[in-house]
Amino acid sequence: MKVYGITNCNTVKKALDWLKANHVDYEFHDFKKLGISAEKLHEWDSKAGYEKFMNKQGLTWKQLAPEVKESIKTKEDALKLLQQKTSMIKRPVIEKDSFLFFGFDEGEYKKLVI
Repeated sequence: MKVYGITNCNTVKKALDWLKANHVDYEFHDFKKLGISAEKLHEWDSKAGYEKFMNKQGLTWKQLAPEVKESIKTKEDALKLLQQKTSMIKRPVIEKDSFLFFGFDEGEYKKLVI
């Protein structure tokens, strides 16, 4: 299993604590240190649609200049911005086989350990 996120994010911390408490092994990918590839963003988009993981509720989006927000007209525009501003990716991202989930939801996570 691979977990993508940022170490100082409270939701990521909650998810990692849950995984540890339930003895789920994972590899952590830190967006801040390692970034994210365009290929990975395209993969997630093909499985879930970028709207599912582009966080417009967070501070990073809210702090963008209006002209940057308005420049997002296509999927390619959105994915390019997400690659540049990884803090806008809804966290954590959980990948395991065909399982792909954005955020923390204990009910969804239980599907990983059943």
